[in-house]
Parts: sequence; structure tokens; C-alpha cells
Amino acid sequence: MPSYLHEGLLELFRHRPSLAAELLTEPLGIELPAYEHARLESGDLTDLNPTEYRADAVIVLSRATTPALAVVVEAQLRRDPGKRRSWPVYLTTLRARLGCPTMLLVLCADAATAAWCATPIELGHPGWVLIPLVIGPDRVPVVTDTDQATRAPELAVLSAIAHSTHPDRDKIFHALLTALTTVDAQHTTLYHDLVLAALPGAARRHLEALMTTGTYEYQSDFVRKYVHQGRAEGRVEGEAQALLAVLAARGIDVTEDDLARITACTDPEQLVTWIRQAATADNVEQLFD
Repeated sequence: MPSYLHEGLLELFRHRPSLAAELLTEPLGIELPAYEHARLESGDLTDLNPTEYRADAVIVLSRATTPALAVVVEAQLRRDPGKRRSWPVYLTTLRARLGCPTMLLVLCADAATAAWCATPIELGHPGWVLIPLVIGPDRVPVVTDTDQATRAPELAVLSAIAHSTHPDRDKIFHALLTALTTVDAQHTTLYHDLVLAALPGAARRHLEALMTTGTYEYQSDFVRKYVHQGRAEGRVEGEAQALLAVLAARGIDVTEDDLARITACTDPEQLVTWIRQAATADNVEQLFD
């Protein structure tokens, strides 16, 4: 089953197909044919045999209604020998369907998988070798400019995931959070959650700190909601811990049911009331009366 990270990375291309062209040109130096727009194409690449092939995503760069280039996009999070057999099929089947040149762009979350994916695939016919175009963390552009981030929010997402330990990490995260103000609410939430899921623990906490300490002022309803929610949750957790500390200091027994009720409470004012009552109560039941 595809992972959240796998599907999240592909959503970047589904929401903004031109991301494929941006990754091919700047980091990989590929010269693309002239095109006017980019669109998402069906990833079903079934040939004449019963075997069904399905690419993660297919992006078509077109001039008017004429396809100029089709790009098969694969999000590869680990080694999969089967892909080395199916990738050539994707390209040849797509070329037969659309009648235009095709390329394979593979997105990898770590350097080891990227190196494996970039290994040439010998097809047997003399001179027929497929060399996948691979974007690993080191090939993702470093996006620190907020103007660039707002023009290409999906590129800012990839930059934040790939360069969480970069010396300009704060600028990268600043660009990301600025970019989140330019997309719709659904994708703002999706992109934010994708970055948090992909970041290592220390980098994730650092990003969350930037959002909650007021270091930057973001005019995003989502970010303001996130900050408010984070602070509220922090207060609730603190009040619950304070209540348990008072009960423990007074030697009052707390059952598992009592603990569940206290920790499930999301009203900080109720928790404060219970703390006051705990100062004189003889048992937990008196708190809940």
C-alpha cells in the first residue's frame, strides 16, 4: 500500500503539473521542447498483453492540443527491482499512445535510493539503454526566496523536506510558510502535514517552533489556527499534569478510569477548577461531583 509520504509527494505534481518541468530544467539541466501548458495524464499504461502497468503520475507538456513531451513521474522511497522492468514499458507505451517523446523522472527521499534508481537499465538492443532522470535530496533546489516560493509552492515543499539541515534552514522554512499562504486551504494542510511527516524529529520541532514563537508574522488562516491550536493544546496538557501532581502530592489514588477522564478533558478552565478542588478533596470522586 502506498505510504503517506509517497502519495503526498505525488500530490505535488497532481496539483501543479508544471513542477515536473521545473525539476527537469533547473536541477537536471534538461532542455525541454517549447510548450504552452502542462497537464496531468492518465497513469494507466496497459499494453496489448494482459499485464497492467500503472505509473505514479504522467505529466504532458503541450503546445495548444499537441503533446510536446510526456514525463512519467515516479516517487521511489526504496529499492524495487520490478521497477527496472516496468519503467521502460511505461515510456514506450506512453510514446505509442501520445506520439511524442517521453522521459522518466524519479523522485527519491534519500541518497542511497536515488543512486540505485539512477543505474542505467540495459534493454538488450545495441545502444538501447535507459538512464532514469533522478531527483534525490541533493538535486532539489534550495528555495530561500519568498517570491520564488510563492510562485512555486510545491518546489518550496520539496526544498523544506530535502534541506532540513541546510545552513539556511530558517530561510527555507520561512519561504515554505510564506508559500503556504498562496494555496487553497486543503493543500495548505496537506503540504504542511507532508513536510512534518517527512522531517526528522529535530527539524520538525524547529519548524513548529518557528510557527509558534512569533519569529515571523504569517497572514495564513491555517498557520494562525495551527499556532492557536498548539498553544491551547499545550495549556490543556500543562493543566492536566498540574492536577495529577497535586493529587499525587496529597496521596490521593487515581484509577485508570480517573486518569483517562482527566487526560481526555480539553477544557483548560475545567482542569483549573479540578486543581482548586484537589487542594481540599479527600478523593478523586469529589472532583467530579
